[in-house]
Amino acid sequence: MPKLDRDGRRAALLTSALFQAMKPSELESVLDLAIERRFRRNQMIFQKDEEGSSMMAVLTGRVRISAVSAEGKEVTLNVIKQGEVFGEIALLDGRPRSAAATAAEETVLLVLERRDFQPMLAVNPDLAQRLLVVVCDKLRRASLALEDFALLDLPERLARLLINLAEEYGRRTAAGIVIDVRMSQRDLSTWVASSRESINKQLKAWRDEGIVELEAGLIILRQPDALHRLIRAQDERDF
Repeated sequence: MPKLDRDGRRAALLTSALFQAMKPSELESVLDLAIERRFRRNQMIFQKDEEGSSMMAVLTGRVRISAVSAEGKEVTLNVIKQGEVFGEIALLDGRPRSAAATAAEETVLLVLERRDFQPMLAVNPDLAQRLLVVVCDKLRRASLALEDFALLDLPERLARLLINLAEEYGRRTAAGIVIDVRMSQRDLSTWVASSRESINKQLKAWRDEGIVELEAGLIILRQPDALHRLIRAQDERDF
């Protein structure tokens, strides 16, 4: 994977609301302070309860944020994509990580250490205020999404996940929309807080109905409209 030049790093950061809120000179300072780190697929980036000493921006790849339930089941809380940031709160409080982060594929991160960033905030309270606004907005949206997600049954949760993945990684073909990222049924189960067996059963049911197709580790949405109808029906029931 080629190393990104400064323009490439800047462009990646500017897809994030956090860095869009920065003035050009502030962004250049961040680029001066941050370092690039590379991770292999499935490599641990940090574990839950580790010291929170840095914020990270995904330059390329994807990062899975996860936690383990009281029953010992791993649950995916979020998937961080290119141009998105995570660990922002660590820049403010430096407290232990509330979840684990793992590279979902080969990933390049831009890492900004708290010890380097704190002096910027100390001399620039306006930047600190803008950072707080962005972080609070992100937390509010995450809380609302988690609340909505928790109220859904497995078919609706899985349908929403597949539609979101299709929007992000979908490739239209004659057979349907190919979700162009390989994932196991275990991956899907952690994303929707279910068992691998339940995911397998639901995908088989949809395959029998001609809604999805499983091929060489990829999922093809043959009838994405059927998944959209399922989601709309749930939304109408909630309303």
